Amino acid sequence: MSRPRVVIAGASGFVGRALARAFEDDGYDVFTVGRSGSAVWGDDAGIARLVDGAEVLINLAGKIVSCRYTDANRDEILRSRVDTTRALHAAVAAAAHPPRVWMNASTATIYRHETARGNDEVDGVIGEGFSVDVATSWERAFFAGDLAATRRVALRMAIVLGDGPATRMLLALGRLGLGGPQIDSWWFPHRRYRGIGARPTGPVRSTWHRTRGHQRFSWIHIDDVVASVRFLRDRDDLAGPVNLSAPGVSDNRELMREVRRVSRMPFGLPAFRWMLDPAMALLRNEPELVLKSRWAVPRVLTEAGFVFGHPALGPALDAVASVRRPRARDIFSA
Repeated sequence: MSRPRVVIAGASGFVGRALARAFEDDGYDVFTVGRSGSAVWGDDAGIARLVDGAEVLINLAGKIVSCRYTDANRDEILRSRVDTTRALHAAVAAAAHPPRVWMNASTATIYRHETARGNDEVDGVIGEGFSVDVATSWERAFFAGDLAATRRVALRMAIVLGDGPATRMLLALGRLGLGGPQIDSWWFPHRRYRGIGARPTGPVRSTWHRTRGHQRFSWIHIDDVVASVRFLRDRDDLAGPVNLSAPGVSDNRELMREVRRVSRMPFGLPAFRWMLDPAMALLRNEPELVLKSRWAVPRVLTEAGFVFGHPALGPALDAVASVRRPRARDIFSA
């Protein structure tokens, strides 16, 4: 008998590589779509051939958000997510034997800046501004139209801990003695976080929140990303948005304290926005990545019986650090 087929778009990234290995271990033939691979973007016929007859389709494609939000980068972050999702949607709609399940990446940053209560998939409050508009545009393209034979799951993924760019930057900060809390404060207003897309939301100029380093930090270990995708693949009763975030939500102060511990650095200098914004500009990144209060609750997964292998932040970072201890220069390649 032929092996089942999985098609993974955007498989060259940190999460994509982990999922490709996992599906190979599960006995799947793995095909990829990207700038290279089994099919490339723009080759609609080639993508259609891969998707037709596939058991599972996973889309992780999109420009990395770990960059400065210039106008060109803003446009590409949105375009790379929406256009690739639409291309796959067309392939699924035209398939004689469409995938049984299609899981499309989304982001837990779709929810508003929140410090009082967690946002789950049922009662969570959608936010506003650039990052949220990207997420909602992405999900609208994904859930558009009727694909009766294909179950669709939007993976609202929190920051993934593992040998990926976010973790490398955090651990490098800790080892450099910069692992104190990141504290929001006034800074010159700018337009990088203004809304985007067909339905732009939020203020045109940037704002700030008096969180004093207590902004929430939702995260998930890479092993639990893989385990939850396997779980969702096999549960035909689960569809719609699903938060991929550990139940042990942290705040920035706890996060950086744990980063200092696993980095074996006894101190860490705090950083205010007036320090972060110029520093992040040099690193071609955005302070929003550490200053926004992200609090996503994995209600769908926990109520369905999924058990997290890494539910608490400290042991999760221990597991990451035991595999790889990044050098200080990793901060510049994160």
